[in-house]
Amino acid sequence: MQDDLIRIEKMVKFYPVMRRGIFRSKQTGVIRAVDNVTFSIRRGETLGLVGESGCGKTTTARALLYLTAPTSGRAHFQGTDIIEVFERGAKEEILRIRRRLQYVFQDPYLSLNPRWSIAETVLEPFRVHRHLPENQWDDRLMELLELVGLEYYHAWRYPHEFSGGQRQRVGIARALAVEPRFLICDEPVSSLDVSVRAQILNLLIELQEKLGLTYLYISHDLSSVRFISDRVAVMYLGKIVEIAAVDELFARPLHHYTYALLTAIPIPEPDADRGHSVLKGEVPSAVNPPPGCRFHPRCEAALPQCREMPVELAPAGDEHLVACHNPR
Repeated sequence: MQDDLIRIEKMVKFYPVMRRGIFRSKQTGVIRAVDNVTFSIRRGETLGLVGESGCGKTTTARALLYLTAPTSGRAHFQGTDIIEVFERGAKEEILRIRRRLQYVFQDPYLSLNPRWSIAETVLEPFRVHRHLPENQWDDRLMELLELVGLEYYHAWRYPHEFSGGQRQRVGIARALAVEPRFLICDEPVSSLDVSVRAQILNLLIELQEKLGLTYLYISHDLSSVRFISDRVAVMYLGKIVEIAAVDELFARPLHHYTYALLTAIPIPEPDADRGHSVLKGEVPSAVNPPPGCRFHPRCEAALPQCREMPVELAPAGDEHLVACHNPR
């Protein structure tokens, strides 16, 4: 607990489902995008967050930074309840927290203003936060570009003049402009070529070592998650189902959903024995999730209690947590 930089407790985010009428709309249900999620991230580590599309990974990250207001739950940064700050704090206090928590977005083109030069993009945080004297802005701009592997003359170019990897470097430089302690990297390499992915991942690792950063790394690419993460949290239909050290998780997955994800990783060996795990059916609706364990309709090892009794994360070894009535 003392080493935790970030701690999320019972985070919930529901979206209303509305039915439009002639004169008014009526709420008919809720989408349970994030449902009672709890985890922590230690100072200086990288926590990977994985799961199928629509399981709530990005919603969890956005709720943590209050980019979308959570329905309930708490988020703490260095012991400070940041949800309380975002909801009721003064502007100066909110900006102080914002400077410490930053976001690297998935699409490096859509997250950059096409009408702004790279200099204008990277300097925008200086204009908002005013944490640095204006006469130091230009020097700091050049330092940031050098830090992410760009040249000084790139500052006067526009996003359409760069490759995808270079645009992502610009997005990282913008996030670093306010000297954060924590970065959320939301699938930062998913839209990049394979060779460029390795460059961006190596850059993130170098920056972490040099600046003492802490990451929440969200991705579908389990290979990149294994490369960059210290621990991994697996998410399914709005809930965390397993958390473990990265080597432990890949070597000994206990939840049947985690095992199915790992066996789906393609390897360049047609004759290799990958084991057998075929997920049956489709992901249930987040509007009407199954009772008990949410994975039980697709699980080959489901027990009768899995259909009735909810299951929470429980210890299953050294820092290994799993939410399963019948783990592997």
